[in-house]
Amino acid sequence: MQEMYPKKGRVILHVDMNSFYASVEMAYDSSLKGKPLAIAGNVEERRGIIVTCSYEARRFGVKTTMPLWEAKKLCPQLIVKSPDFDKYRTASVAMFDLLRQYTSLVEPVSIDEGYMDITECHEMGSPIEIAKSIQQRIFQTLDLPCSIGIAPNKFLAKTASDMKKPMGITILRKRDVPDKLWPLGVTEMHGIGEKTAEKLESIGVRTIGDLSQANEMQLRHALGINGLKLKNRANGEDNRGVDPDSIYEHKSVGNSTTLPYDSTNEKELLTVIHTLSEKVAFRLKRKNLAGQKIGITIRFKNRKTITRSKTLLNPITSHKNISEEAKALFKIHWNGDAVRLLGVTAFEVIEKQEAFKQLDIFSYQQDAKKEPLFSAIEKLQAKYGKKALQKGTDYTGGTSANMGAETSFSKDFLDRQR
Repeated sequence: MQEMYPKKGRVILHVDMNSFYASVEMAYDSSLKGKPLAIAGNVEERRGIIVTCSYEARRFGVKTTMPLWEAKKLCPQLIVKSPDFDKYRTASVAMFDLLRQYTSLVEPVSIDEGYMDITECHEMGSPIEIAKSIQQRIFQTLDLPCSIGIAPNKFLAKTASDMKKPMGITILRKRDVPDKLWPLGVTEMHGIGEKTAEKLESIGVRTIGDLSQANEMQLRHALGINGLKLKNRANGEDNRGVDPDSIYEHKSVGNSTTLPYDSTNEKELLTVIHTLSEKVAFRLKRKNLAGQKIGITIRFKNRKTITRSKTLLNPITSHKNISEEAKALFKIHWNGDAVRLLGVTAFEVIEKQEAFKQLDIFSYQQDAKKEPLFSAIEKLQAKYGKKALQKGTDYTGGTSANMGAETSFSKDFLDRQR
């Protein structure tokens, strides 16, 4: 079997679970199989958004991120369920445990997808035989479908896994790139969204083939260093290895909420930011992390979305500091229009022990006095729950105290894998 593997280079698999949340629900309840099923947040409220849906629902035009009311209009018989993240985490852990039976080089990148380096697994069979074994075992033991891409690097493996769904296995070699990828539009390429595509369009780059041959000076000017990376990807080049430890690297921790109604009330909006900042701070402290940059997301009534951030002099973790920075950003960048969604995120997070603070003579005594209080609060919240002891905030009644459901942007779902 060794002759089926390259003498130089790698064999990378990208395992991508198909309609994961919907498939897990079907595995738990077989009566849902073969029916149009959607998983949506806030099922009873107008802000409900489709998180994922079955392939039966997709045939009616139902798509991820589509408003629930629109999905029901396209498919009146649509079955809608609220997310059950405990089920999904359990299934995810079981899936990754199975992958690690083939190799220790498994890199989870989300709850339902991951990379495997099987370069040294020739004793188990050819790459295609290993992929078939993985796909069949996941289906037989967990009743979950997946697609698998086989390639010499992570970018091509990810691209390959998207080519046949559900239950597909695709091999994509570097020599296949000119025929299979170059004719496609740049928006078909993993890592390129609408805004990046618009910038590429401005310099005459419309297809992946155009990108592969693009002028590097123009790319750098339009996209910075990322432009050169995307050109390499368009040529099928990607030197990143499969890193099992990457699940321990937190790049950001954030929370967002969709408001139950579009609001122009500044006091209410600042209260929401205050609450979101509290949640971000709690999760940072629980993970022993500190943020070096604070960002906000504002989505307006017309669905236009802006994100703004500020790099900080010192890493921060406290609710007070996060809230102050987020509110300041909001006041600068909010134009007064009705707001539909708000988010607060700590970026460039690092381990707390790696963080430093340039304490001066004025702040040192103040920080030293507060530290025992913070420690005591954390211990009480850890023992009795985070609501056991909270700082008082202004409350004027109405709905602002519970403006929306929390959405997590960090890799909390991978905590169970540690």
